Amino acid sequence: MDATTSGTPTVQYHNLPDQPITAIVAAPVSAFLRQVRHCFGDSTPGEFPLAANPSIVLHATCSFFRQPANFAPEYELSISELAALDMCQRRAIFKPMTDEERQSLKHRCGGSWKLVLRFLLAGEACCRREKSQAIAGPGHSIAVTSSGAVYSFGSNSSGQLGHGNTEEDWRPQQIRSLQGIRIIQAAAGAGRTMLISDAGRVYAFGKDSFGEAEYGVQGTKLVTTPQPVESLKDIFVVQAAIGNFFTAVLSREGRVYTFSWGKDSKLGHKTEPNDVEPQPLLGALENIPVVQIAAGYCYLLCLACQPSGMSVYSVGCGLGGKLGHGSRTDEKYPRLIEQFQLLNLQPMVVAAGAWHAAVVGRDGRVCTWGWGRYGCLGHGNEECESVPKVVEALSDVKAVHVATGDYTTFVVSDDGDVYSFGCGESASLGHNTAGEGQQGNRHANVLSPELVMSLKQVNERVVQISLTNSIYWNAHTFALTESGKLYAFGAGDKGQLGIELANNQTERGNPERVDIDLN
Repeated sequence: MDATTSGTPTVQYHNLPDQPITAIVAAPVSAFLRQVRHCFGDSTPGEFPLAANPSIVLHATCSFFRQPANFAPEYELSISELAALDMCQRRAIFKPMTDEERQSLKHRCGGSWKLVLRFLLAGEACCRREKSQAIAGPGHSIAVTSSGAVYSFGSNSSGQLGHGNTEEDWRPQQIRSLQGIRIIQAAAGAGRTMLISDAGRVYAFGKDSFGEAEYGVQGTKLVTTPQPVESLKDIFVVQAAIGNFFTAVLSREGRVYTFSWGKDSKLGHKTEPNDVEPQPLLGALENIPVVQIAAGYCYLLCLACQPSGMSVYSVGCGLGGKLGHGSRTDEKYPRLIEQFQLLNLQPMVVAAGAWHAAVVGRDGRVCTWGWGRYGCLGHGNEECESVPKVVEALSDVKAVHVATGDYTTFVVSDDGDVYSFGCGESASLGHNTAGEGQQGNRHANVLSPELVMSLKQVNERVVQISLTNSIYWNAHTFALTESGKLYAFGAGDKGQLGIELANNQTERGNPERVDIDLN
């Protein structure tokens, strides 16, 4: 069949002189010339200079297969570096960066596009960026769909639901004023909510003050609809964490900023309790990129990405040993938790509870430390641990996610199973062996990890757990499945479960589906 009539484009050959087959096959070739023939040189016959420039090879390949290249030719990069750069440019956070910003990030990550790619992928994995998520806040809840829409429900005394009023509502309602803005991250605190858009802008609503506002005292002003945080307008933010007396944000470049901490002795800069100007976190992390932050009661954990591997730094209040340094002293500046090197563990996800903390390693091991009250560390007792300790009861489980609250811990395995341990108050652990409406052992404390059978029965893989991280509110828990279904259990006295309860009910012991499709 003729290639022209079939519609298949012909391959064009140029400058190929007609030669007899014998002339090509029988031409003698010197064995010595075969040995000295190489790919680099000064344009001597027989060289193949394309191999000296991998970017040109890739461009030629892309052109041949009619696929555009996503980068300009760079003569000094290896093929692996070019491939890493190409993959970086496919990440949502990297795309809008200017060339200058990209080069700055490359330098900050260690001078390699492969290290930049590792930094970007690590942040996406531990923070669920660009994916659906649910946040169980103190008395209210936030749900973000994969398309960036935001739903809120529960307590609303400070306008923290963002609906323009202060009316409590158990029904999940979309925040309409955010239409046209895609949200990729959320954080919830006592009477306060923060949302982060895909453009790096931060929107806040609820109480506008810190300090005593944590204890229920109203701030000077209530904001009932999402408002952009002007002091952060020049920082491209990718994550926020709300702790007691302070808030921390993480920039696209891996820099940490905090504001409203209140005391110079608590963190490496001076701020007043109601200071809303972000201050860069000083000390060891000034030149080390951070991929995730987690805030607990007056302390902050930072998951850092270095050429040598992943590490965790902590700063703030050391009560109960929750900073992980083998003591209970406060740390004014971020300090490396050295125990992970001794354990030969590469941290991948970090969680900060009110008084204890947890980490998941690359190999699936789980470490906990801090105040062990009610068994929240999972070591079979209520003792404190001032350095990270592997949870031996989970040695046969490969964990991928961990969540901590007020004396409570949840672990999600790679096959979607969920384990919980710690304080059983408000039935927030999910271990309800009796029927709904009966007490059973739903309020019992659990000293070692136990499989949450009530979530096993949903017959779907769980990908995220979120639970209340506050010592002033009854706790509730969310479980998000792979298909975007959201299940809630625990305290629902403020409507924070997103489920209507009977008149005499204040909690749910078994997971119940919330009427939101997060996918």
